[in-house]
Amino acid sequence: QVQLVESGGGLVPPGGSLRLSCAASGSIFRINAMGWYRQAPGKQRELVAAFLSGGSTYYADSVKGRFNISRDNAKNTVYLQMNSLKPEDTAVYYCNGRPPPSYTWGQGTQVTVSS
Repeated sequence: QVQLVESGGGLVPPGGSLRLSCAASGSIFRINAMGWYRQAPGKQRELVAAFLSGGSTYYADSVKGRFNISRDNAKNTVYLQMNSLKPEDTAVYYCNGRPPPSYTWGQGTQVTVSS
């Protein structure tokens, strides 16, 4: 069973930055097939960024050029660097396998962008 623990969220003013972390433990874990999702109040969970097969990456149009997904294989950790944050980035952020997400969801980490 894979366990996912997200951290690094917080309150940040517009234009600020945050780096989220996703620590994974358990067997049959493929760090090179992970992604970040987010769910804003009243909205469906959406994919924000993910590692794709072949070594490429996916970013939602709304975050292209601002967010960057990376990983540390030795630490079984996936990161999401978020720059130039906007109020519309406010959401709970989760990590999971790229679609379809195949692991039990963690608790997520809250990101609030507000002045």
